[in-house]
Amino acid sequence: MNEETILNRVSQSKIFTFNLEDYYPEGKRILLDIKDWLYEGIILKEKEFRAALMQHDWAQYQDAFVALHCSSEAIVPGWAYMLIATKLEPYASKTVQGNLEQLETSLFQSVIEKLDVSEFEGRLVIVKGCSNKPVPPNAYLLITQKLQPVVKSLMYGEACSSVPLFKKK
Repeated sequence: MNEETILNRVSQSKIFTFNLEDYYPEGKRILLDIKDWLYEGIILKEKEFRAALMQHDWAQYQDAFVALHCSSEAIVPGWAYMLIATKLEPYASKTVQGNLEQLETSLFQSVIEKLDVSEFEGRLVIVKGCSNKPVPPNAYLLITQKLQPVVKSLMYGEACSSVPLFKKK
């Protein structure tokens, strides 16, 4: 009998799989709607707004990532978001104005900016496409911009079915 050995060519290849999910910042995400602090949900009255902020329990945002937004059609002056940010500063890990996807993008932007990519110098890299955690679409663009100057080749997907994106000449 002739035994045939099954070789896993993917595991033996020199291709490095970069998984953005590995860099997912752990922590609670909160979408904070300021509508309830507005008169009838649409008008900002400074005195009442400040009073509402003074009565709010800010400690509930301890170590959380917070996205500030207004779900009504109100025109909210920039200083209102700035004032809320001053209340969140002692508690929240990060605060942005926008929705949860914008918050995720901001979190990944911070992570990717700090990332040391020297280990990928001259390597064949696949950016993994599927994830179980909410990786925002912009994170893929950000990691492409970070890796392209150093890698030999950049691909997207899985080793068995990758899409070529860039190859250094």
